[in-house]
Amino acid sequence: MAERIVKEAQVPFELNGQRFDLVATELFSDYSRSRIQTWIKEGVLLVDGKKSKAKEKLFVGEVISLETVVEDIDDHQPEDIPLDIVFEDEDIIVVNKPSGLVVHPAVGHRTGTLMNAILFHCPESAHVPRAGIVHRLDKETTGLMVVAKTLAAQTELVSQLQDRSMGREYEAVTIGIMTGGGTVNEPIGRHPQNRQKMAVEPLNGKDAVTHYRLLQRFKNHTHIRLKLETGRTHQIRVHMSHIQFPLLGDPQYAGRMKMPKACIPELRDELQNFRRQALHAKRLELSHPITGEFMEWEVDLPDDMKQLIELLNQDLVETDSVEGDF
Repeated sequence: MAERIVKEAQVPFELNGQRFDLVATELFSDYSRSRIQTWIKEGVLLVDGKKSKAKEKLFVGEVISLETVVEDIDDHQPEDIPLDIVFEDEDIIVVNKPSGLVVHPAVGHRTGTLMNAILFHCPESAHVPRAGIVHRLDKETTGLMVVAKTLAAQTELVSQLQDRSMGREYEAVTIGIMTGGGTVNEPIGRHPQNRQKMAVEPLNGKDAVTHYRLLQRFKNHTHIRLKLETGRTHQIRVHMSHIQFPLLGDPQYAGRMKMPKACIPELRDELQNFRRQALHAKRLELSHPITGEFMEWEVDLPDDMKQLIELLNQDLVETDSVEGDF
């Protein structure tokens, strides 16, 4: 069933003279600013019963009203796909996503996605945009994701992503030997020639910040821990490639696989068969969207990355462990 939303509020003194979209976001705080702006454009969010532009100033006593219907996600069917659930309550669900699972349905992946699985596991999420998915991991990236089960929870989680208070840490294996940790602060946008890729775009990109530190150096690779401030598409993959340390196995940003000149046969086989970016969303922390309680989760590396690191260790002539702080 679709959800009908009817709301009304009067502009208070403290919001006198503010923009329509800002006033509406403040008074209807269960919804994100982007959703408010969409409703304004659709003409379902009104001022004194009339359509108005988002930038128009409102004044004390004016009444903003909303009447709309949030449709169920009819195009995407629930599917009984197993989920590795790390935490769940009535507001959120935290899952450990496996490699190979697409998050959102798209061309070529209309079924078998995390969204289809969420719709089966939490039928109520059909009332929430994108079935409550507020951030994504690439198809071959593993690890932690949080999904909202209600519209109020989704709005608050989106807010935490936007104000960068949600903590997300990853582990990865890069090609090349790093000498130390650091920060990449470079804007990311669509690649000017290849629209399937992202790139560092100083003029047209959106701000993107990635912190990284060393966990261990190997003969030809480095195991690193990363912390995101922003969440741009392919951010870690683009930033690491930009500083000449692309992720091992990355089909888009690492180029053709170059085999080390000398390595043990087991590692050679592993490198030849490791066909995904070696990236895992290991840690997630946030404030519960309804109770405000601080929550954190951490999950082990998947088996393929564990085996990869074990073989890189075996291949070492010398062990050089480096520890550091963000």
